[in-house]
Amino acid sequence: MCGAKSKSLAFTGLLLNCLEMIFSANTGFSVSLYDVTSQSISLRWPKFSGASSYRVTATAVNTVGHSLLAHFSDVTLKATLTSLIPNTVYAIQAEAIDKNGIILAETQIMQSTAPDIPVIDQAYSKLSNSITVEWRAVPGATSYMLTAQDGDSFIETVVKNSPGTVTGLQPATLYRITIRSINSGGKSQPSPFRKVKTVLAAPILSVSSPSCDSIALSWKAVYMAAGFSVSLMRSDGLGRMLRENTTSTSLIFTNLDPGTLYTIKAYAWNANGMPGDDFTYNQRTSPNAPADVKVAFNSGALRVSWMPTEGALTYTVTASSGLLKLKCNTSSSSCMVPSLQCSSEYYVSVIAYNDAGSSKPTDAVSLKTIPCAPVNISIEEDEPGHLLVSWSSISFGHYYVVFVKSDDGLEVHCNTSYTQCHFQSDCGFTYFISVFAYNKAGQSPLGDVFNYTTAPCCPSDFRAVFVSSDTVRVTWAPVRGADLYETRAAAWSTVVLCNDTAPACTLSALQCNTRYHITVHSFSEARGSNTSCAPKHVETAPCSPEIKNVSKEGLSVISVQWQSNSEDATYVVTARGEAGLWHCTSTGSSCTLTDLPCGSAFSVSAIARSPAGQSLPSYSVPLEMAPCCPNDLILTQVTQSVTNISWSAGKGAQTYVTTLESPKGQAKCRTLQNYCLLGCITCGTNYTVSLKAISETGLTSSCTYQGYSSSACCPSGVKLYRLSNNGIRVFWRASDETMNYSTDLRGSKGNFTCTPSAGRSHCDITEIPCGDVYTVVVVPLTDKGPKLTFCPKKIYSVTCSGSSVGMVIYRGKSNAEHI
Repeated sequence: MCGAKSKSLAFTGLLLNCLEMIFSANTGFSVSLYDVTSQSISLRWPKFSGASSYRVTATAVNTVGHSLLAHFSDVTLKATLTSLIPNTVYAIQAEAIDKNGIILAETQIMQSTAPDIPVIDQAYSKLSNSITVEWRAVPGATSYMLTAQDGDSFIETVVKNSPGTVTGLQPATLYRITIRSINSGGKSQPSPFRKVKTVLAAPILSVSSPSCDSIALSWKAVYMAAGFSVSLMRSDGLGRMLRENTTSTSLIFTNLDPGTLYTIKAYAWNANGMPGDDFTYNQRTSPNAPADVKVAFNSGALRVSWMPTEGALTYTVTASSGLLKLKCNTSSSSCMVPSLQCSSEYYVSVIAYNDAGSSKPTDAVSLKTIPCAPVNISIEEDEPGHLLVSWSSISFGHYYVVFVKSDDGLEVHCNTSYTQCHFQSDCGFTYFISVFAYNKAGQSPLGDVFNYTTAPCCPSDFRAVFVSSDTVRVTWAPVRGADLYETRAAAWSTVVLCNDTAPACTLSALQCNTRYHITVHSFSEARGSNTSCAPKHVETAPCSPEIKNVSKEGLSVISVQWQSNSEDATYVVTARGEAGLWHCTSTGSSCTLTDLPCGSAFSVSAIARSPAGQSLPSYSVPLEMAPCCPNDLILTQVTQSVTNISWSAGKGAQTYVTTLESPKGQAKCRTLQNYCLLGCITCGTNYTVSLKAISETGLTSSCTYQGYSSSACCPSGVKLYRLSNNGIRVFWRASDETMNYSTDLRGSKGNFTCTPSAGRSHCDITEIPCGDVYTVVVVPLTDKGPKLTFCPKKIYSVTCSGSSVGMVIYRGKSNAEHI
């Protein structure tokens, strides 16, 4: 029924609120609430124009016959309706009335009053920051507001029902406690107050475990506390509870179990003996020191183990060596301490930890580590084939082992308690050397691995072959360990070097006729040169001779002279030309070339030969032989005073000079041709014939030939005379009375010849046809060849006188060819 009634009231209120809004909207007059209690409702409204008073009526919706009417003047704009029924819905109507009593505007709202005032049954404090209140429920209340007031400060808390607690209070403080009921309409008036004091605050403990069997507590003084009570018991429930009452602010519990968790409770009481809040804290005693600590060295690290101790959460292992401290933390019963220094003695202790603190350290255990790797290692090749390895002494090193491994994989070692070892070595090998120190803890770590490369091997059985007079090629088989070869040829202060990575080298520009010491050194980048390689001796070929003079000893003989520079050399002189090669040989400084052909050009050079080889040729000297004399020479008399000379070409000749010479005079001709015309020749004279053949460079060959006799002289004064009986006489003056002559007449009607006896100077031709023109020539006759053709020819006309020869008329000389 209470539920149904509440729903009905809520619905009615919603409806009236809607009406209120409608009324307000229609009239422009409204009412608002500003406070509601169990028996009162406070209203306010705006001033309405024309109103001289206001009337407010409150009518209980669900209660018959209960209403309230109040009038207010036009200056009163708010009012409080009192003496209302708690938890009741009222319909409140406000009206604006003018001075004539006419209602100008009205509005209506629905409002419930707050529930009735609660009554506190009891109020008490169990915690220092709160007070708990108990009361009887109030009809219509949906919640309650608790208020704790201390002077001007107060704290409010809304709760649903009884009991309710106000929190956030100060310990040991007296508060006035009231309660108000609440519904949708508002809050009731406060209930009559109760005075309640909060209990004392709990002491805040500071707890520690100064030793494995004790727990120390301390706290700050608590306001209004007369004393404190502290109890301690194992958290697992074993053993008995320990309790102490004190007025002090500190306390120590002793003879506790190490590493054990204890639960601690503490509270303060006031002068009336009333206890305050308690404080609970769990504290573990610090652990006992671990037992049965064992240490071992393993691969550069320290392994420490122990028996677990009660209540320990973690352990710390400390390994100390001088100022160096190494630590290892673990929650297990063993730990590895890495990075131990070699050649050191460590003192090892273990401390157990939990949240209470640490145990005492265990008694230190001594441990000597492995020796450090040997340092200052030096490697020397004190003599070829022997290595000496030495190093500095190492602390805690009892003995040493040296390992030597060659690059071909072979390894040897040496055990010693000293600080050096000897090893055999080979040339051209790289050795990898490591030194270890040993003691009872084990082997030292690997130090620097040294590599030592021995000097490369010497090239053996190298060959030196001359490829020219001043160049020698040296070859050898590759040797182990060599990256580079240096070939050195030394003679006096002269050194010729050749560097190459190949097993061959060519030494050039060597001095001729010199004895060299040739050495092939091998080099490596790691070790340098092997300077113990033996040399070989090589002698170079003789120097090139220098031709000093080339002279002509005869027609085809040439003498060549040179400067000799080697006592053991044989010299060969060569004349080279188009005609061929001519040689001569000598161990001295000259030799003779014979049978050289005329008209030829040669290049003359010389070489020197010795058991060491052959020199380069000397510089060539040009040699030109005199031109050859022409083999054939022909003289032909062209006219009585002119002779033509022709000849065959002379090899090497460019210019010719021909000479005909007699006691009566000389005829000479210079020509580039192979013929020449000589004038001023005296007829009937014996001449000597000579010819000079001259080369382009001026070399001359004088050539002499058989003598030449010029032809007999032509007769002079040739004339024709008519004879009787149709005959003609030819007359001339003879140049030599002993000479025979021949006369020729040639005409169109016939040719006639007459040869008189010796000593005569005319000749008669009978029965010659007249009426013709005749060419007449008289030539001397000799036993040497044909008739002369160059004697002068004369032209005569022979006329007729009847049938006989008439007049003979001279017409002049003939220019026609000679008969």
